[in-house]
Amino acid sequence: MNGLPASAECRTILADGSVVRVTATRRARAGRADVKCDIKGAPAMGERMQQVLRLARHTEARIDSRDQVVVSMERAPQAHERDWELAAVLADRMVRGLVCPQQATLANGWSDAWQLGQVRGHDLIAAPHVLTPLLGGPDGLTHLGALNGHSDPGAAVSSARAWFPLHSGGMHDRLCWVEVSVHPILPEGVDEEDTIAVLGLDLGAALAVRRALVGARHFDGRGLGRWRSVVRFEQDQFHGDSYELALVMADRLARGRELPARGRLIATGCSSAWHAGRVDNVQGLEPKCVLMLAEAMPGDRLLLPGAWAAALVPEFGPALAARQASFACVDTLGLI
Repeated sequence: MNGLPASAECRTILADGSVVRVTATRRARAGRADVKCDIKGAPAMGERMQQVLRLARHTEARIDSRDQVVVSMERAPQAHERDWELAAVLADRMVRGLVCPQQATLANGWSDAWQLGQVRGHDLIAAPHVLTPLLGGPDGLTHLGALNGHSDPGAAVSSARAWFPLHSGGMHDRLCWVEVSVHPILPEGVDEEDTIAVLGLDLGAALAVRRALVGARHFDGRGLGRWRSVVRFEQDQFHGDSYELALVMADRLARGRELPARGRLIATGCSSAWHAGRVDNVQGLEPKCVLMLAEAMPGDRLLLPGAWAAALVPEFGPALAARQASFACVDTLGLI
């Protein structure tokens, strides 16, 4: 298939000192997911591996998604272990012809920023004397570009966060962030939604996120077909669509379409017409305003639906100003 290897293998050393194989296999996609991860008896770790691989692909100049890559590990590590992550990333790249097998037959490393192509560290203390592992971190491989003699790919990634209120009427009400990371790509003639990876949400929620971003980028006029995107939420369990304005604003900040606030950008709002730049009303004005006021810090900027302007209590603005924060009620997107 495409002149590439049908399978590739990279080994990793677990915390108990044992060596396990991570195997990546390519097959015709046939309408299936681009990446499938199979760790017997550990579905949660399989989901974590799938997220790692999709994040690590973010900085690749071009991705051929015609094939599905299935990655498996011959036995599951302990739930807290992460040192297998680099081996999984390398196996995925080897089977797609991006890394030569001689470069990575044994690897240990992990990262909290795979979407930047960065390898933050490793947990391996000692390795069997017959093995010479590729280690991630300051004393080894610091970024994935180095595998091919390239510069740090993270320099081409722009990320931004915005916050939105999670309100359920209880003690767990708080602000939650959404982060959008964008990497410039050449137009490839693919559907815009295919370039947006949404991590941690179920299929229906991920589809809603993609549609909101595509619509808002359509309103930009120059926003479509130029970016590969990764969307992450601090928390993956929430209801409703009031996060949408924060999502869209994080995307616009990442793409340089908005001026950043001195502090955080906190927003609540949705839309049934993002393609027109319209911001619609959402429920929960009173409790959300109480929450945002309590959480506001110096330099924060609050964006609220335009429909809230007439309903805000007169004390809201002065109380927010006393915390050195500001707000605006908006009906449409623009430079805010």
